[in-house]
Amino acid sequence: MAEDLKAFAKRFNDEVLSKGNLEVLDEVVADDFVDHQEMPGMPTGKEGVRAFTTTFRAAFPDLAVKTLAAVVEGDEVWIYSSMRGTHEGEFMGIPPTGKTFEITGFDRVRIKDGQAVEHWGVFEDLAMMQQLGVAPEM
Repeated sequence: MAEDLKAFAKRFNDEVLSKGNLEVLDEVVADDFVDHQEMPGMPTGKEGVRAFTTTFRAAFPDLAVKTLAAVVEGDEVWIYSSMRGTHEGEFMGIPPTGKTFEITGFDRVRIKDGQAVEHWGVFEDLAMMQQLGVAPEM
């Protein structure tokens, strides 16, 4: 089961986030999905994941999310990933800067019957905004 959950995490990063394949999203995210890291202004649940993916990929069309490591504990998979993209579309009211960002972060996903039912995550959001030139460097 551990290898299945690791493969699940890699598939989500590769197919949904990196390629924008929303058909895979429908397969792997439960209708009653709960996200504890919702992006402001996004709907909740599965539709929030769809809106986030669509919005993020529109702003960063070359988005690439790479699974660096995954650890399984019970029905949860903990994923350490890198995310990279070029700001070519509006993002959260910020016009395109043409700059590239690269950050890392962690996701914790609870899986039930082959679908994500719950998510917690933390990424280097401030570092991303600094790399895009929209937040001051410390």
